[in-house]
Amino acid sequence: MKIHRLHSWDLTDAEAVALQRRLAGRVDASTPLERCDLVAGADISYNLYSPTLYAAVVVLRTSDWTVVETQGVIGEATFPYRTGLLTFREAPTLLEAFARVESEPDAVMIDGAGIAHPRRIGLAAHMGLWLDRPTIGCAKSRLIGKFEEPGRERGSVSPLLDKGEVIGSVVRTKTGVNPLFISVGHRIDLASAVRLVLEASRGYRVPEPTRQAHLQVNELRRRGEP
Repeated sequence: MKIHRLHSWDLTDAEAVALQRRLAGRVDASTPLERCDLVAGADISYNLYSPTLYAAVVVLRTSDWTVVETQGVIGEATFPYRTGLLTFREAPTLLEAFARVESEPDAVMIDGAGIAHPRRIGLAAHMGLWLDRPTIGCAKSRLIGKFEEPGRERGSVSPLLDKGEVIGSVVRTKTGVNPLFISVGHRIDLASAVRLVLEASRGYRVPEPTRQAHLQVNELRRRGEP
């Protein structure tokens, strides 16, 4: 996949915050996703106090949700762990994994927040700008915002709000389990993002692309090598 270099990652905390505020205005959160034959899922994992990062990207075919391609990278963090600035710790290694992907996915799902972020540019939104393709944030926990619990049945949805602004959707992907927090990353609208996440949720809480990426990350950690 082509990576669109936007900036250096060698930044101070203050510089990173200023950059987030500048980039947030470039996120496209209004374009419907018309077609999606291939979707990539991405996940990253690490121990809180370790610099070693494990990242994986898995591409699936949406017609039958079979895996087309898997790429994994073990990297080293150069930015400290900071709430609200995790992108600057995680994104360089994730981008290494995406750079190895030979497929051309029509959309990308990332385990993390999109615009459901204090400065409206979480990991999925920031990565979406670098990848320049439809990107969705699929977070397992809420970073910010208020919401009413959606219905217990699969497919139930409620808005995630921050200061009166809809910043995402709280989506029940499996009956009776905790919901996911879905937000736009880039080049997609929220309705399309929710629809694709539900289509990709094949009996599990987590949609198949990020679920497969998580399994690959665990395998990387188990082996301790790319």
